[in-house]
Amino acid sequence: MDAAFTAEQHEIRRTLREALTRHAGPAAAAARTPQGYDTELWARLAGQLGLPGLGLPARYGGADCTLTELALACEETGRVLLPSPLLATAGLVAPLICALGTPEQREGLLPRIADASLTCALAVPGSLAEALALTGDNTAGAWAGGGRAGGIQARRAGDGWTLYGEAAQVLDGHSARLLLVAAHTGGFPRSRPLLFLVGADAPGLTRTRLTALDETRPQARIELRDSPARLLGEDGADVAGALRATGSGAAVLLAAEAVGAAAGSLSRTVEYVGTREQFGRAIGSFQAVKHRLADLYVHVEAARSAAYYAAWDPAAGALALAQCLEALRTVAGETIQLHGGIGFTWEHDAHLYFKRAAADELLFGPVHRLRDTAAERAGLFASARGEAAGRQ
Repeated sequence: MDAAFTAEQHEIRRTLREALTRHAGPAAAAARTPQGYDTELWARLAGQLGLPGLGLPARYGGADCTLTELALACEETGRVLLPSPLLATAGLVAPLICALGTPEQREGLLPRIADASLTCALAVPGSLAEALALTGDNTAGAWAGGGRAGGIQARRAGDGWTLYGEAAQVLDGHSARLLLVAAHTGGFPRSRPLLFLVGADAPGLTRTRLTALDETRPQARIELRDSPARLLGEDGADVAGALRATGSGAAVLLAAEAVGAAAGSLSRTVEYVGTREQFGRAIGSFQAVKHRLADLYVHVEAARSAAYYAAWDPAAGALALAQCLEALRTVAGETIQLHGGIGFTWEHDAHLYFKRAAADELLFGPVHRLRDTAAERAGLFASARGEAAGRQ
């Protein structure tokens, strides 16, 4: 393993950071627009930097980069809590289209994702963390509903399909132009989950933007009432396996985002304590404050190491995500405390970092379940169970 970044990777990080420093406005203001993000900035990042196509193959208009380059980009967007369709489109939907889509579907959809003319969202009626196999096994398909009712049901209608049901929490679901919907089909005895493509203007589709804990990561409720849909790929494809692989990559991107957010939060705090004075001196000069900041720096650097390792080995993505979310929660909490009275106000951005940590843990965790699942897969509990069985 070579832990050093290449010159190209350093350039991606530097260029994106400069672009965001120059053009990104307040995160909360961008999140409160109808789309939930700054459309002009998104178009600029796509046109000048090729951000949404960073991880896509060159034959589809992408940059043919690896997960590491996309993770570095997510670290920079996380630093400023940039509201954007990057995670939902490039982190969740694009890998599934690459893995399961037919040649015609890849040719028709991936170039449009790469040039930012198409934004996407993954609609899962159950737990997104379970669907992506971050907090358990997803082969049973319970995350897609199931049984005679519940979740989203798919049935054949002539040469196509129709979907009926709803998904309660869909990232960027209110603004995405294409929905990738997980639904059950086959009836109760042979029920199995499949993925379907649904256009934003499909009949019977209702999308309602929700009031989310983290307004920089918009969510929506998706309702489908006999809405026409196209099957992604072929019937019988390994949907659970594709979601599991996508989940590993998404965990890496989320971990990188969390590291960037933690670093951004710590940087703001260091700047503030260097200017805020009490008893005639900057509060950052007090030893107690220095110790707290030093501890936070250790948290951030340890989390960054975990995220970078996971970018090299995505199998460690869930474990890295657990550490990075915990680090962000710790740093964001201390940021509020060290900012004093202003840190508790809506006008300051400190609360946005704390909400990002809490919301991501609710959507993709919690941390203890991420670690528990990673330990199970590593076989750490197998010997203990064997010893317990032997004693019985």
